[in-house]
Amino acid sequence: MQIWIVWLPNVWKSTLFNALTKTQNAEAANYPFCTIDPNVGIVTVPDKRMKEIIKVVNPKKEIPTAIEFVDIAGLVEGASKWEGLWNKFLSHIRECDAIWQVVRIFENSNITHVNNKIDPKADIEIIETELIMADLQTVAKVKERLKKETKSWKKDAIAKFELVEKLEKHLLEWKRAIKMEMDEEQILDLKDLHLLTMKPLLYIANVLEEDVATFDSQKVKKDLWLDENDEIVPISAKLEEDLIEMSDDEAKEFLEEMGLEAGWKENLIRSAYKTLWLETFFTAWAKEVRAWTMKKWSTAPQAAWRIHTDFEKNFICADVVFWKDLVECSWEVWAKEKGLLNMQGKDYIVKDGDVCHFKFWR
Repeated sequence: MQIWIVWLPNVWKSTLFNALTKTQNAEAANYPFCTIDPNVGIVTVPDKRMKEIIKVVNPKKEIPTAIEFVDIAGLVEGASKWEGLWNKFLSHIRECDAIWQVVRIFENSNITHVNNKIDPKADIEIIETELIMADLQTVAKVKERLKKETKSWKKDAIAKFELVEKLEKHLLEWKRAIKMEMDEEQILDLKDLHLLTMKPLLYIANVLEEDVATFDSQKVKKDLWLDENDEIVPISAKLEEDLIEMSDDEAKEFLEEMGLEAGWKENLIRSAYKTLWLETFFTAWAKEVRAWTMKKWSTAPQAAWRIHTDFEKNFICADVVFWKDLVECSWEVWAKEKGLLNMQGKDYIVKDGDVCHFKFWR
């Protein structure tokens, strides 16, 4: 899974990336497109459930799942007019799974805002406008091509042309593509357009250290005109930058003294999973315990595909036990004796936290 961190200059976006990946790779500067060449960092997904499974199984190896974070350019109003840098930016961002938009909600006279005032609502509107304009350019090109194809009266071409026309009208109302009512087939029809506004968004509110604990997400959503279902997570990038050089124990003690709790990474990642409709299942053997990421509502064969395509194609069944039942029984055999480990077929929907042993034809 790849998530790109995007926003206006001087919101401490690159500082957030450095804190998230515990590096100093991302350059922080007071000008747009400072980070035009992406900085990439791999972050393992913390999961307390996996630690409990490991205690029981005692494997030789443990492999957590991971997310790839990419720090990309700070945008400005009218960025789409900077053809060279803008096109390079678009080529990078089109392939990501989701976008994290960092919103600056703090005052600091030493750090100038690109528009000379702190107005997070206006910042959000600027970026959404630039992304929508980029999608409108894409739609215009596709619409022109499809218009020619409709002259042959091909049903598929006509249906897609009508869908693209509907999308264009939606975008011209300054609404993101992901907010348009579509069925699953229509979503798939638009997939090859690689629309920027079709990507899930997660908002990160960069606040002062003293405001993290008292952050009111509902109030902020209302102030920023975000939807009820939009995810927004508070962090203090400056605080996290100070913690980079500390050990985990030192950081925990420091945060406790400030009356804060550790776990902001967990909150961000949990929100990312929720936004992308992702869940985690586990495989557990004496050789290795491993976490796997799957789409919510995945069937057993679809989850097995995450391990290997042959597992889905040649699927027979899966032995499944919920992680908590496995831990409480202290052993898989005992879980089976208590009726907590069961054989499941192709229609079984894998739950978040299931421990699965897949069986397939060789």
